[in-house]
Order: sequence, then structure tokens, then C-alpha cells
Amino acid sequence: MVQVRPPLTRTPEWQALRDHQARLANVHMRTLFREDRERFHRFSLTAAGLQLDYSKNRIDRTTPELLAALATACRLPEAREAMFTGEAINNTEHRPALHTALRAAPDQDIRVDGTNIVPEIQATLDRMESFVGQVHRGERTGYRGDRMTDVVSIGIGGSYLGPRMMTEALTPYTRDGIRCHYVANIDGTDISEVLASVRPESTLFLVQSKSFGTQETLENSQLARQWLLDAGATEADLARHFVAVTANADAAHRFGIAEEAVFPMWDWVGGRYSLWSAIGLPIALTLGMDNFRRILTGARAMDEHFREAPLPENMPVVMAMLGIWYVNFWHADTHAVLTYDEYLKELPAHLQQLDMESNGKRVDREGHAVDYATGPVIWGGVGANGQHAYHQLLHQGTVLSPADFIIPLKSHNPVASHHATLFANCLSQSQALMQGKTEAEARKELEAQGLTAEEVDKLAPHKVIPGNKPSNTLVFDKATPEVMGALVALYEHRTFVQGVIWNLNSFDQWGVELGKQLGKPILQQLGDGISDEALDSSTVGLMRLFRGE
Repeated sequence: MVQVRPPLTRTPEWQALRDHQARLANVHMRTLFREDRERFHRFSLTAAGLQLDYSKNRIDRTTPELLAALATACRLPEAREAMFTGEAINNTEHRPALHTALRAAPDQDIRVDGTNIVPEIQATLDRMESFVGQVHRGERTGYRGDRMTDVVSIGIGGSYLGPRMMTEALTPYTRDGIRCHYVANIDGTDISEVLASVRPESTLFLVQSKSFGTQETLENSQLARQWLLDAGATEADLARHFVAVTANADAAHRFGIAEEAVFPMWDWVGGRYSLWSAIGLPIALTLGMDNFRRILTGARAMDEHFREAPLPENMPVVMAMLGIWYVNFWHADTHAVLTYDEYLKELPAHLQQLDMESNGKRVDREGHAVDYATGPVIWGGVGANGQHAYHQLLHQGTVLSPADFIIPLKSHNPVASHHATLFANCLSQSQALMQGKTEAEARKELEAQGLTAEEVDKLAPHKVIPGNKPSNTLVFDKATPEVMGALVALYEHRTFVQGVIWNLNSFDQWGVELGKQLGKPILQQLGDGISDEALDSSTVGLMRLFRGE
């Protein structure tokens, strides 16, 4: 993993793909489907409860072989094993990236600095189970003896997006008696709206911060602390209402959180990969610890598939290499995630952070500026709503944006024919992206409506849809805890694979740090007065507006 690689764009495998793209550039997917009646079966995979149809891509039978050859040349198998075995693949921070260990089987042996970390992980899961059981049984009460009815998770980034997405996705598995709320934004509206909806005497706060110093999280936690005190709680009572997940236990204790209510967060787990750890306490409290363990089981099944399946039959690898294919050889700079399940509406936001914070990099692992495109913009939303909004751009815009359609075969809420209609919408959108509508088809359609030749000539160009737009379709039986674990792990591994191909460190985020560094002196000067002449005129001008000067 740490060996210096030859420049990516100068490898023969890269050049072979460039030549292959030139051969396919004028081939329409309509033709590919017409010439291969087995295309769906040829380009489908099943793993960990998920089925991937990648037949609607601009590929032929040779493409997967060429993409797998590039992955091999980039030493993907070696990099994959280095991650699973705990090598310090986060080379700028000298740490392993062992989110996979969080869902490892109890009998596995995964070592960091010579120590097997699995027993500590399992002990933390047992502590979580005990704590969740106390809350659910009403044994952990508020300062007036009330049963806890609401959980407010205070965190930002990975401490917020992952748990929020998972609790929303698995709403049908919610346990009675506990409502979960999330506060992330430093905008006072966020926490004010949440506090207005809960009662002090029955609310449990989870402070989720590795450093216990993240500005947004700490300020929101201080406000929640004062809110409880203003409601009549004493300093001693605060320990009943606050729990922390952090690597800085001392700071949590100074805040007033009891030692037994501080759960660990290890430096070998990045925030955007942390929902599998005690950061997942909101998930466990909302869904029950049994369902949280089922999520881990699903993720572990995808881990095993990713680690063991041959590259051409490996679902995360196939999806990742298709992404490489479009970003680097077709010049796509965005990727859409379209979820046809209302409960999955928060998934694109989680994947946005996962992918863009991991691979939004401009230098390789050795610190050299890359001469190829890296992480695309990840965006998306819930279907079929998007069909009446941004799908227009997907079909007729000038931007190439490959898309992932994600849909269950069965709904948790089977109402009338709704799910059949939703499923038909999902399939029709991917079909329309693939086949489009030719001018001849548009003209024939308009002529059948009785339009004059002149009217047909004017309107036909507007109804032409080029098609040949790539998409994947991910299908599963129903959004269960196991399926959601597997689905999120799939995208984690997809992100990792692309980072390996681009020779990036997918586990640091120095770009995030700059804004934090610059924000501190600006905040101080907003209060004390503007004195730093080194600031640019735009920042100074806006600061003066804020201060009313």
C-alpha cells in the first residue's frame, strides 16, 4: 500500500481504457441491448441481500475486464487487505482505518499496535446494550424521576448524518416510547426548534464529538445544559441527562457527564465511517440494540463479499470502477443517488459526505498534484419526486451524471397500488435514460397526434432525448436492518476502491480543517472589534456589516 506507484495515467491499463472509450464513444446502449439478449444477466450481481443491475452502462463485454485490470495494476487487492488487517493506510495521520473492525465477528483477531481491538469493540457493544436496556425499561430516569421519552443527539458531520440516515431509513423498526431528534447546525434555530418539542425532565442528550471540542457540537451542548438548569435541574442532575461518545473523556467529565456514561471513540475510525460504533447510540436507542446488531451483521456480510469475491464479481469494486470509467474517461463530474423509498430520503446526504470528504482531494498519497479528475459531486433525492424536478437535466441537459437507482421490491407500507406505481416509475426512468427518444420517434409521435408538418418540424427537436445515459439499479427485498447495513457498507467500499485507484488518502480531511482555523479569529473579531489588517477586504466588509459599522 505504501509503495510508490507508477503514474496512473501512464499505465498501459489506463491507455487501454482510453482506447476502449474511443471505440465505444459512438455506440448507443440501444444497440448493445439489441445485440445481446442476455445483457441483464451478464451484468448483474448479487451480494449480502442486494442485487445490482449494471447493464444500463456504456460498456460491452470487454469493459469489465479492462477495469479489473486497472484495479489490479493499482494494487487494489493488496490495499484492501491492508485496510482489513489494520495497516496505517491513513498515511498523513499515521492511523489505520478500521471501521470494518466495528462490525467484525467476536472471534476475529484484528490488531492495532500489537493489541487485538475486537474484545474492546465487543465490550463497548455490550455496554451499549446495557445502557439501551436501562433506558427502554425505564431504569434510567430524569431529574424528577420521569421515564426518558426523547433522545437529542448533538453532533455534526459523520456523528450526525449517518445515525440520522439510519434511524430514518429504519423507521418501521422504531421502538415505542423513544423519539429521536438531531441537532447539528450552529444556527440557533436548529436547537431551539428541537428543545421546543421536548420536555426537560424526560430528555436524554447524546454529545457526539471525538475531540469534545467541535465548535458547533460544544456550543449546542452548552445551550442544552443551560436549558436543563433553567428548567430546575441542578448541576448534580445533569449526569442523569447527558451521555457522551468521545475520545476525550476528561473534557466530557468536566462538562458534567458521569464516567459510566462516556463511550469511546477510537482514532482509527473516521467520523463519516463511525455509525457502526457508539456513535450509533441514537440508532440503538431508537430501534433497539437487537436491530443495531442486525445492521452490523448486514455490513459484515458485505465486508466478507468485498474481501473475498473476485474483482469482476465484486459488487463494490464493479460500482467503483464504473465510477472511475465515467469520471476519468467520459468526463462526468457528478453522480446522482436516487432513492425510490421515502424512508431512504436521507441516504444521499450521508453518501455525499462519505464520498466527497473522502475523495475530494487534489494530491495523491505522496503529496503530488494529480493530473486526472478525482471525486465527483454526489447529489440526489427521493423518487418519484425528483422526476418532476431535476430529472429533466438528467434526460436532456448537457451534463453527464451517472445515476444509482435504489428501490425495494416490497414496501413497508403497501397502500393500494402505490408501490407498483413507484417501481414502474423507477424502471421507466432508468429505461428512458438508456434508450432516449430519436427524432424519428418524436416526429412519428407528433404526427399521430394530428399536428401539421410545419408544427412537427418546430416541435420535434424539443422532444428528442439522446439517451445513452448510464445508470445502475440496486434492488433488495425490503429495507431491513441487515439490508441497510449492507447498503451503507457497499458505498463505503466503493469509495475506498476509488481512492485506491486515484492513489488518494480517503481517510483524512485537511480541507475541512482550514475553515475551522480561519473561523476562530473571525469569531473573536466579530465580538472584540476588527483589528487584523491581513484579512481580505471582502471578509472585513462583511464583518463590518455584521457589527453594524
